[in-house]
Amino acid sequence: MATSTIGIIGSGNIGSGLARLSVASGLDVLIGNSRGPGSLASLVAELGDQAEADTVEGVAGRADIVVLALPLSAYRSLPAARLDGKVVIDAMNYYPKYTGTIEEIEQSGKFSSLFIQEFLAGAKVVKALNSIDFLRLVRSARPTGSRQRSALPIAGDDAEAKHIVADFLSVVGFDSVDIGGLAEGWRFQPGTPLYVTPYSRDLPNPSEDPRTRFVEAETVEVSSAQVRHLAAQAARA
Repeated sequence: MATSTIGIIGSGNIGSGLARLSVASGLDVLIGNSRGPGSLASLVAELGDQAEADTVEGVAGRADIVVLALPLSAYRSLPAARLDGKVVIDAMNYYPKYTGTIEEIEQSGKFSSLFIQEFLAGAKVVKALNSIDFLRLVRSARPTGSRQRSALPIAGDDAEAKHIVADFLSVVGFDSVDIGGLAEGWRFQPGTPLYVTPYSRDLPNPSEDPRTRFVEAETVEVSSAQVRHLAAQAARA
């Protein structure tokens, strides 16, 4: 992979899980969050010499690919100018039912990734890594050629950027399926058949506790053909 430095903005479950996968795949990782580099000391110590904490601005400026793994409501904190010309993976999701509406998105009438592309006008935004939960993100990763390798959907308007993102996903353990332009990214947003549920399956006699049930669920391989089929089944609410 020509690109070797991955920047991750956001250090929650998805961000930290992706950092672990990236380091395990031989990539250098820069990670930043709103609380500053000091808050990431234990995570960076765990990740080792291939990882470094920086400010959000530092991550945006120094990384080859930047992954947005922060809450969507914090989009205003993104340093848009530092992301000009960058390949930016939008791994965020909009959950108005659970986290409240974002008035600017509601007023725009746009799918969230289109809104982010408009906000980051100079960046090359690719929607990816938002359709799998953080446990299955780590548990599903497999080396190239594995029969149990799962596929993830991607969407974006820049063909070269999508190629770079597909290459990155392959390195960290996933095939990818190009769903089309960024406007088609809604096909794997929350509430669609492709969002989260295909990648896991409840155990027989699952726990009644939702958290335990989620953690103990079996990891399920999702093929490229299944991704295409589920994306085609999506219907706008």
